[in-house]
Amino acid sequence: MTLVWRKSSFSGSGGTGGGNCVEAALLDGDRFALRDSKNPDATVLTGTRAGLTALLRHVSR
Repeated sequence: MTLVWRKSSFSGSGGTGGGNCVEAALLDGDRFALRDSKNPDATVLTGTRAGLTALLRHVSR
């Protein structure tokens, strides 16, 4: 399966504080993958969409 990675439009394009981003891709079976856009060959975190929703709610507090 070839993943289609998407980066947030809020990530910026580099410079001071910009360009730091997490990329996300949808997987089969209502799952997702996350990776560091600056190090795309590093470990990829996977989980369910419900788990991603919970994570986003937690970090946006």
